[in-house]
Amino acid sequence: MTTTLYAQPYDISAEGFYFGTIEQYQERAVKAVNAYSDQVEEFEIQFIDGEDIDCALAQAFGLNQSNIGALFAAIDDWDEHQKRAFIIAVGECGYAFDPAGDDVDDFEVDFYVVDSMRELAELFVDEGLFGDIPEHLQFYIDYDAIARDLEVDYSATEIAGQHLVYRCA
Repeated sequence: MTTTLYAQPYDISAEGFYFGTIEQYQERAVKAVNAYSDQVEEFEIQFIDGEDIDCALAQAFGLNQSNIGALFAAIDDWDEHQKRAFIIAVGECGYAFDPAGDDVDDFEVDFYVVDSMRELAELFVDEGLFGDIPEHLQFYIDYDAIARDLEVDYSATEIAGQHLVYRCA
């Protein structure tokens, strides 16, 4: 699916335009004039159409004129894991990100695709995080208590319709 953005001029006497690449934006922004033939300088950039995760990515980016190119590069170059890590790190944890100097893989964020803290607790027990537990004793484990303990360090969010539990390091 292609990503479509809209450049809405802050000048109310000017008309905006749709674009799908940074080149289209630059080409059309130069030609944008208001009703008095003055050059339009500032636009509000709106996410119109695209993948749900790319919409969440644009929101985490704080989409504006100065980072359109970085957003398009991220949409094209990053995989789903990197996009989720960015959305959680910047959008949820409040990390700063400079597209010119920072790498999305440097964020110290742990996240799991699970629906609840209890499911994460069950996953941790299954993976052996609490040691090797004999099968006949697993029925006596209080997963709800473990889930409550996990809530101290972990939080839950939803990105593009998918539930995630995460921890910022």
